[in-house]
Amino acid sequence: MNSLDKFMEDEWNQYISHNSGMSINDMMVNEAKVCNGECGDCMCTKHKDIKEDVAKARKETPVFSGVLNYFPDAIREVAQCSFVGNEQHNPNTPLHWDRSKSGDEKDALVRHLLDAGTIDTDGIRHSAKVAWRALANLQKEIEDARSK
Repeated sequence: MNSLDKFMEDEWNQYISHNSGMSINDMMVNEAKVCNGECGDCMCTKHKDIKEDVAKARKETPVFSGVLNYFPDAIREVAQCSFVGNEQHNPNTPLHWDRSKSGDEKDALVRHLLDAGTIDTDGIRHSAKVAWRALANLQKEIEDARSK
């Protein structure tokens, strides 16, 4: 990994931690709450030294090199989708995910999947909306699991 890739990955990890409201350490502590010890890839605080877990989690979560670097154009499309959706549903407000207007991720995902390969009336690819809804659904699943 070159120094620019490392810098971008570090920046992205800091962004994720800042915007999720949790540090990687906090995420691991929360994972420990639901851990039953059966998983082979457990990174929670019940089984290992927290410093080793943090280092391992960072290396095994290559957000930049394992996602952003693979799909830069797709990520840009999903970001544009997010912006256009915010303007549609919350005009003249800062970009935010208004979850009160976003509760049917799976149904919306399938509706857009039926039109994959085409552009919606707002100029956004239906496939970008599929990706956005898939990410929203995954985020909610992770949050629900974390809260148990």
